[in-house]
Amino acid sequence: MQSHAITAISRLALASGLIAILLFAAKAHGQEASQNDQDLPTFRSEVNVVNIFFNVKDKKGLLIPDLKKEDFTVLEDGKPQPIKYFSAESDQPLTLGILIDSSGSQDRVLEYEKEVGAAFLRNVIKPKDVAFVISFDVSVDLLQDFTSSPNDLARALNRAKVNTGGGGGSLPGLGGGPFPTSRNPRGTLLYDAIYLAAHDKLATEVGRKAMIILTDGEDQGSQLNIRDSIEAAQKADAICYVILIADSGFMYQGFGEKDMKKLAEQTGGRVIEASNKPEKLRQAFDQIANELRSQYNIGYTPTNTKLDGTFRKIEIQVNNKKDYRVQARKGYYAIGSAPAD
Repeated sequence: MQSHAITAISRLALASGLIAILLFAAKAHGQEASQNDQDLPTFRSEVNVVNIFFNVKDKKGLLIPDLKKEDFTVLEDGKPQPIKYFSAESDQPLTLGILIDSSGSQDRVLEYEKEVGAAFLRNVIKPKDVAFVISFDVSVDLLQDFTSSPNDLARALNRAKVNTGGGGGSLPGLGGGPFPTSRNPRGTLLYDAIYLAAHDKLATEVGRKAMIILTDGEDQGSQLNIRDSIEAAQKADAICYVILIADSGFMYQGFGEKDMKKLAEQTGGRVIEASNKPEKLRQAFDQIANELRSQYNIGYTPTNTKLDGTFRKIEIQVNNKKDYRVQARKGYYAIGSAPAD
């Protein structure tokens, strides 16, 4: 499958085996990080203000849109933080990634995923917003790079085709065929796709960032694991929504769903079950659209000014409202300026 734009990702892929080296290094680094988080790599600019986009819901799951700055308390590693600015508006530009599973489990649902997904993009993407589309199966392919055109995004979704094994281009990486892997090449490179979408597409963007992943939640053949994917999404400050959908008989209830819930909870998104029904899929996209339109934004300057690469836990509390639930990312990495190329 041919990429529609020469991106930073495809340029990386031009050096033979470089993506494999990157993935191997990230894997090895992820294992070391559990022992020493201070060695985490740097991918974004200096952290002076931490921005958090989030939703507030009541005990029935209904969105609460009318809270004020004084209604919130922000804690970092358990310590209160002074709120520098606050907004209850949702007109800030949105950077969105759509990741669509095109493995065998999507055989009889992929066509209406394309249709409903395209309608969602036409409804949500405004001229100031940008989005991209990735498909993943035995390879990870960039079907559409950043664009504000819902029509281009819809055409990209329509190019997704079920691929159950083999094939792919000669170049490894996004838009250039399958990742090099020592395992059986047949599978679903879900974790690799999330990692690349976060690390190579969203990490360098600013403002509101989210990805929507349509999948059954099962991974086969990725060189990275769910922890790598979560860390990449956290470093990119990207909210991850997962819509669980699959052909009948392919919906699994094992580690896949658990991993997707972990990804969503850690990044401030959530998992929505769509089964294999078009109406549930439409409802899932509607719920995500409503949440993206009803986000609060809090910014604060951390009292801990060290940029030591450690993970800082964030908790947002709604004052005097114990039955309100905040849907927000669980933390961020205190990372300094990226080294020059």
